[in-house]
Amino acid sequence: MPIPDYQTLMLPVLRISAEGEARVPEAASKIADELGLSTEEREEMLPSGRQRLLHNRIHWAKFYMTRAGLIDSPARGRFVISDAGNKLLKTNPVAINVETLKTYPSFVDFYNASNEGSSEGATESAPAEAVATPEEQIDAAQGILHAALKAELLQRLLAQSPAFFERAIIDLLVGMGYGGTHEDAAKRLGKVGDGGIDGIIDEDRLGLDRIYVQAKRYASHVPVGRPEVQAFIGSLVGFGATKGVFVTTSVFSAPALEFVRHLPQRVILIDGSRLADLMIEHGVGVRVARVVEVKRLDEDFFLEE
Repeated sequence: MPIPDYQTLMLPVLRISAEGEARVPEAASKIADELGLSTEEREEMLPSGRQRLLHNRIHWAKFYMTRAGLIDSPARGRFVISDAGNKLLKTNPVAINVETLKTYPSFVDFYNASNEGSSEGATESAPAEAVATPEEQIDAAQGILHAALKAELLQRLLAQSPAFFERAIIDLLVGMGYGGTHEDAAKRLGKVGDGGIDGIIDEDRLGLDRIYVQAKRYASHVPVGRPEVQAFIGSLVGFGATKGVFVTTSVFSAPALEFVRHLPQRVILIDGSRLADLMIEHGVGVRVARVVEVKRLDEDFFLEE
């Protein structure tokens, strides 16, 4: 089942806090058992891969209820219900959400303060009202920007010359750590009589093995089929090579993908989507436009000896 949003988790978290001091991992385990979550669902991560999704949502449910005075934090990483929280539980609420928390002055102060930084023309809803947690909203926005950048990268690669595309692939492989420097590790072939190979790059700095490269600029609706891949394999055999990388701006057909699974040679197929991801990851053809720091409370700073 889908993991509930953090507002839906507020009531279960408050009930757990009424049982005594708790920690987020303990609360996550209890709630996961109550919901019957599978192992995969319990281990599901945020898109950033930095925290479990369930833990993140429980953290924010706890945080917002703390701002409303329903939960206290008696020690580092621990939380427990407050008198106000006990009073609310005694009313047997069906659910607790942001609208519930707005009935508490301390939360209203926090809510209004969080809205003061909103840019002109933004929606009137505070971040606390969203179904997603702040980290999820950041990850979602990052995902949108990443997808847009991938599309733009592929569009620009298609607009360049074949020679530029071949150089870009070699730049990427060098950027990924193959061979070391351009001067002594990568040699662009890409010319008449190249034997169906667009590039060759040392796998390591000593040149103990080499990787042969084929690069095809195809429109997204034109897949690379088995014949093209098979021709590349033939070229590898002609060079006595055992390793190759076939890169395209489009996709590989199912027969092409199946063909390389049963080869004695080690051949990696990189389609347009993965190519763009790798270029972004290794800083090839892109640059950092903006860095946003997200800071957290330093619990160690507040420890008293």
